[in-house]
Amino acid sequence: MRCDSHVHIVGPANRYPQMPSRTYLADVAPLEALRLWAAARAVTRFVIVQPSFYGKDNTLLLEGLDALGGDGRGVAVIDPSTPRATLEDYARRGVRGLRLNLYSTAARDDVRPLNETFAGLAAVAQAMSWHVEVISSLEVLARHTEVLAPAAVPVVIDHYGVYGNATPESADARRLLELLHLPHIWLKLSAPYRVSADPLATRPDKRWLDAILSSAAERCVWGSDWPHTPPNDQHKGPALVAPYRVLSYQRIVDDFIAALASDEVADRIMRDNPARLYGF
Repeated sequence: MRCDSHVHIVGPANRYPQMPSRTYLADVAPLEALRLWAAARAVTRFVIVQPSFYGKDNTLLLEGLDALGGDGRGVAVIDPSTPRATLEDYARRGVRGLRLNLYSTAARDDVRPLNETFAGLAAVAQAMSWHVEVISSLEVLARHTEVLAPAAVPVVIDHYGVYGNATPESADARRLLELLHLPHIWLKLSAPYRVSADPLATRPDKRWLDAILSSAAERCVWGSDWPHTPPNDQHKGPALVAPYRVLSYQRIVDDFIAALASDEVADRIMRDNPARLYGF
């Protein structure tokens, strides 16, 4: 069964309040719609990732996991002081990772350096046999490889490492690719439009894809990034809904598979690897 390893679900703002620090109002994006679109490409497993605009309120994420049952896993945002009983409830419902967001404006309420914030989450993740998922620009990742390299827990890097305009030959890219050789470092091949001049890009950059798979083909997973959060230039303030990118879920899947060397590689990234990482 194929797994979409990076999705967000969004509920009505009057029932699921969004953080005041958000830069736009996220529109509703229900789990039922995602499952309908994904079914056309045999995607039946999903990893729900806590979006920045919900902060540490994981209510909707947990409700989504309850609805998915054995086909769902979650990556939550928490405070490291969260009681053990709460964490165990999260685990029973399908949470398998903790997100460290160093990228989204709405999530930048922690001014401590990465090593301190990562250490707190890694300690919780280790106790729960979870992983830590990091979303950060390539530049920040490259500056902190010494924090991630010795980690005692799996580390999952979001969205191709958010490499921006960098090429795979750049100094920062080389540091990321070296990091990816380590057996506990994973990467999400998700949201090519986040690393492209085209805000609607659905096909991965071949040079980057080849470089990443050469380093960590056994530790890459695919994600759609549904419902495709709006580009920054569409963020008009916390009271205004910004439209999601108009993209075909089926095309995202098809273009990703077409960029790979074989159906066997696709099965590894979309089925086998996520089964190992998330415990399906």
